Amino acid sequence: MDWKTFQALLSGVNKYSTAFGRVWLSVVFVFRVMVYVVAAERVWGDEQKDFDCNTKQPGCANVCYDHVFPISHIRLWALQLIFVTCPSFMVVMHVAYRDDRERKYKAKHGEDTKLYNNTGKKHGGLWWTYVISLFAKTGIEIAFLYILHRIYDSFYLPRLVKCEVSPCPNIVDCYIGHPTEKKVFTYFMVGASAVCIVLNICEIIYLISKRFVRCAKKVKRRNRAMDLQHDDFEDPFNNYNRVGSKHDLKEKPAFLKSSYKSPPYRPSTLRVEEKMIRASAPNLSIS
Repeated sequence: MDWKTFQALLSGVNKYSTAFGRVWLSVVFVFRVMVYVVAAERVWGDEQKDFDCNTKQPGCANVCYDHVFPISHIRLWALQLIFVTCPSFMVVMHVAYRDDRERKYKAKHGEDTKLYNNTGKKHGGLWWTYVISLFAKTGIEIAFLYILHRIYDSFYLPRLVKCEVSPCPNIVDCYIGHPTEKKVFTYFMVGASAVCIVLNICEIIYLISKRFVRCAKKVKRRNRAMDLQHDDFEDPFNNYNRVGSKHDLKEKPAFLKSSYKSPPYRPSTLRVEEKMIRASAPNLSIS
């Protein structure tokens, strides 16, 4: 398997990932792919040759080996790495789709126009693609750990295996080569897979919480704008019903100022007019 080509394909995912995604990618390549290529393949390379049984019955050793190792650890881990990293290509393909749409949009409307502010920014459909890829990676990791647990009895490798599968004539004792070394590598790969699951869950929580915070800010901003519009709508009616101050009256036109002025009331002038009326009236009293 050409792991260098595989690494080159996955390196494009790194620039679209969050901090948790970059740590996950580092763990996959350093603690899983490198360990797989450098050490694990050599440890399991001679497992069938070193699988010895205390019988010379033709076919018995092969049948017992297939019974103990129905799926080889090394091949199961290779499948796990391929399946786990495949959902990350969904993000790369979605970004490539956006780039193609952006190119066609610029060709149609001009180079100065933009369909996306940033084709690699996790908004809209790309956010959903990224989150779905995280759920897929987590589910695949858990599924392969469950398969390994079911096949190999809690990841344990014994030194001696008793086999009574046909064509073995009776119960045959078979010995696994380098069982301690294989057990250590098995636990190491299981631990690295568990760390990747934790990182995926943390990234899912981070993305969802960040999305909720952004939505809450949008709702708060929208409510604030609606409150301002509501206040602007009610103020004219309140100002109409309220008696204006002198400053407000000065700014109003002359024909509006007269409506606000109260009729003058002068008591001294009224008394003088009353005396004049009495003096001019004829004396109608009868003596």
